[in-house]
Amino acid sequence: MATRIRLRRVGQKGQPEYRIVVAERSKARDGRVVETLGHYNPRTEPPTITVDAEKARAWLAKGATPSDTVRSLLKKAGVFQASAD
Repeated sequence: MATRIRLRRVGQKGQPEYRIVVAERSKARDGRVVETLGHYNPRTEPPTITVDAEKARAWLAKGATPSDTVRSLLKKAGVFQASAD
């Protein structure tokens, strides 16, 4: 099972919020997920990033690859080290 850590869009039309989730690579963006790791709200000032660091590190250790956007969010949250690239 090839997994990916990516964003899942939630929220009303014009008011996006995102959940940081682990999903199979072949599933749709808002399809079935394996686990939810946190959430991201870009509409607040500053943007809100909440991540369960232990779960995220465990999934990274298992081989889950983060999307480019999630990688930058994890770096800002202090979960993903810049030298780990």
